[in-house]
Amino acid sequence: MTALFKKPAFIVLAVLAVIGIGCWIYQLATGLAITGMSNANSWGLYIIMFMFFVGLSAGGLIVASSASVFHIQKFKAVAKPAVILSTACICVAGMFVLVDLGSIQNIWRLLVGPNFTSPLLWDVCVITIYLVINILYLVFMSSKKPGAERKVAIVSRFALPVAILVHSVTAWIFGLQIAKEGWYSAIMAPIFVASAMDSGLALLLCVLAGLRKAGKFNVDQKLFSLLAGLLATCIAVDAFFIGCELLTMAYPGAAGAETLSLMAFGPTAPFFWFEVIGGLIVPFCILVFAKNREKTGLVVGASVLVVAGVFCKRVWLLLTSFIVPNVEGAPGIALGTFAAQAGGVDMWSVYGSYAPTFPEILIALGVISVGAIIFWAIAQKVLFTPEEPSSANAPAPAVA
Repeated sequence: MTALFKKPAFIVLAVLAVIGIGCWIYQLATGLAITGMSNANSWGLYIIMFMFFVGLSAGGLIVASSASVFHIQKFKAVAKPAVILSTACICVAGMFVLVDLGSIQNIWRLLVGPNFTSPLLWDVCVITIYLVINILYLVFMSSKKPGAERKVAIVSRFALPVAILVHSVTAWIFGLQIAKEGWYSAIMAPIFVASAMDSGLALLLCVLAGLRKAGKFNVDQKLFSLLAGLLATCIAVDAFFIGCELLTMAYPGAAGAETLSLMAFGPTAPFFWFEVIGGLIVPFCILVFAKNREKTGLVVGASVLVVAGVFCKRVWLLLTSFIVPNVEGAPGIALGTFAAQAGGVDMWSVYGSYAPTFPEILIALGVISVGAIIFWAIAQKVLFTPEEPSSANAPAPAVA
């Protein structure tokens, strides 16, 4: 573990984390007005990253728990890195929720006055349960005590539905908002779960390839190709759900025509088209051929495209519905930003606009860096320890 602190990559992550924490303290002292958010766009980069990392986390745990629930023995070889990755990602997702709170000191009100009809409360509860399950999973998987395997199997039966539920509840935060045409959808939860599966599995493949190249963890090529084939299936399912939604919105007389027009030709169109072409069509065309799934470079390239595509999906999904505020006609709504108060721009707006500020980006990088440190620290303890030799693990380094 001591050697970890001397690695250049760790030092870079630590510096980014410290800078991010410093910017967050500045945000707490100054307010959310230092971000690009306003009354027109009340959510921004923090919530985008929250949605993104919840999906990355759920995908990893679904793969790990499937090994026990569906008796897919081959998946057990990658169960540990999948759960570690899932734990780190859900920690990052939770941190982004806390960062998005302008007054984190008032979070105690959630405990004394919960609103049980709010999907936001549901999400807090299910994420907490999800994190506990991840921790129990890691403890039991790392234990050598008798009965540990049975405990893993029991936790798996809870982990799989909770992993699906955690992203479904996140989807319901948006899908149950009638006021936002772009979010209000009956299949928002299936779309979120499908994108969680392909993005989470894609990230796991990238991590496995990186660990194998670094000599930290060895994955059989047949298993790697099998996971790549599963990723191709998940991409197809994700594309099917998105196609169903787009068809419903584009059908003559449908209420979603204006939102679809904004998605395809408005300010968020580059993100939409990159997700469709770069995040779905291209990686599927690569992975659908068995010979391509045997090539690690192609699999990793396709996986990177999938992860980037799902990130773009989170961007256009969140921001498209903020473009046109629910107030018609001039003068619109008051932006409420520092720039508007200072008289630098017109404080009234009939269209929403958003771009993350520099402090906002630094805070996001800091949170992600903390997540990477969490992953590497747990992996050093659970995955790379020479005391637990396994056919799946790389040989332990020789002791001088």
